[in-house]
Amino acid sequence: MQRCVNVIGVGMSPFSPAALGPDPPLLIGATIKQALTDAGLCARDVAQVHAVTGAMDVAALQRALQAVGLGQVPLRHFAPGSADGSALFARACQAILLGQAESILVLGIEGAPAATLGFEHLGVTAQAYMARYQTRRETFAMIAVKARQHAGLDSMLTLDQVLQAQMIADPLTHPQVAWASSGVAAVLLCTSEFARRHGNGSLVQVAAQACVSPQQLKGLDLGATFAGVNYEVNVAAAQELYEQAGRGPQEIAVCELHDLSTVSELLLYEALGFCAEGDGEKLVEDGDNTYGGNLVINPCGGLLTLGQASAASALAQCIELVHQLRGSAGRRQVADAQLALQHQVGNDGTVTTTLFQRG
Repeated sequence: MQRCVNVIGVGMSPFSPAALGPDPPLLIGATIKQALTDAGLCARDVAQVHAVTGAMDVAALQRALQAVGLGQVPLRHFAPGSADGSALFARACQAILLGQAESILVLGIEGAPAATLGFEHLGVTAQAYMARYQTRRETFAMIAVKARQHAGLDSMLTLDQVLQAQMIADPLTHPQVAWASSGVAAVLLCTSEFARRHGNGSLVQVAAQACVSPQQLKGLDLGATFAGVNYEVNVAAAQELYEQAGRGPQEIAVCELHDLSTVSELLLYEALGFCAEGDGEKLVEDGDNTYGGNLVINPCGGLLTLGQASAASALAQCIELVHQLRGSAGRRQVADAQLALQHQVGNDGTVTTTLFQRG
């Protein structure tokens, strides 16, 4: 019988534009305990730990694991630059599928905000999109307003406030790009057999997963649609995912995608098949990216509100979708969510798409 990957437990710290704080091992340990408690497991039930640490000494990770009883559990540690949260999650899923472990704690730790790269190319992309499809700059700003509404931030922004904020890369203003952050996220994966023996019934299954790198599409002109954003890689990763699962974008109820900027998010509406090319503005104006529309995109607010933490953001996306499919997302809950899509772009440009369904 073919193995299945299940998410059985999740835990997450707050994300912050500042470093993790005075005692990172304590915060890491608390996040691990959240995931174990959520799964109804104890430390001895974990077969392996897969972890990536950004801007943090690995000794802090080891102290945290020791403190929660995981010091003797086999650890696969990926240093910054060798993997990010997206690659970490995909590798752990493969390890389960290949029978290398029955249960894996996947841990992403961004100890301090990384240096933010320039956003100039995204401004150029937004201008090119506007010129091609006669799109208004207000459309991009509406995505930033939606993100903060979804996140439930105390400091909501109006459309005018977004448009009048500090210009970063014309037409993108400060609220329209994802700034660096820190945080910790933990996800417990397991086989179906393990879940039957140990689980608490709150399972979410990985229905399909696709990883596509720019190198795999060497025969294509990756700037043919819009230069500098690897649009074609996103399209290929979505198509492969849908083919694997035998499902289509019209069946997705909720999606967490890599919103590095508002123009990035709008382009992904099209690349992931939620609308035709050039129809992103109509999707936004019709409200089909939020509650009451065709699907809800980034119900937690996405990177535009959480910030971008390379080691932890992909796991944070997974955690939100797990809560959505369990029906435990509180005020953010998407009604009767059965199928959820996660999209993440790795540091090397590899796009990972994952389809989750209720277990």
